[in-house]
This record gives sequence, structure tokens and C-alpha cells, in this order.
Amino acid sequence: MAKWFYKQNKLVQLLLLLIPGVNWIVEICIRWSAFLSRPKLLTLVFAIIATVTVGVFGWIDLIWLLLFNHLIFAKA
Repeated sequence: MAKWFYKQNKLVQLLLLLIPGVNWIVEICIRWSAFLSRPKLLTLVFAIIATVTVGVFGWIDLIWLLLFNHLIFAKA
């Protein structure tokens, strides 16, 4: 899922992270797929945080995506 997300147009990425509800589901899918492809402690911690915060962490990732072109500890 993380690879699919990063292949999308920047506008599509921003919209997926901007819409509440969709934001949370996309965050969960990206975070857990990033952890499964790269099982490290930080990716696990951020996957759990994204799951528990119910979309709040997605707003932080939206800003991070604008600044650095990837999510926090979820590179493809």
C-alpha cells in the first residue's frame, strides 16, 4: 500500500490525507504495510500511534508530506 500511495499524484496524496475518515484508513494501511516490508521498531511504533490516534496523526503526516515528500518513517 505504501508503494501505491507514493506512486499517486501529489494532489491525490494530499486529498487522501486531508479527508477525515479516509485519512485514518489510508494511514493505517500505509503504516502497517511499511512495517511489514521494513520491520523496524520505529515503523512499528508509528503504525501503532497512527492506529490509536484515529486520524489525528494523519494531519501531522499531511504537513510532513508537504515538506519532505514522504510520511514520517514510512518510506516506500
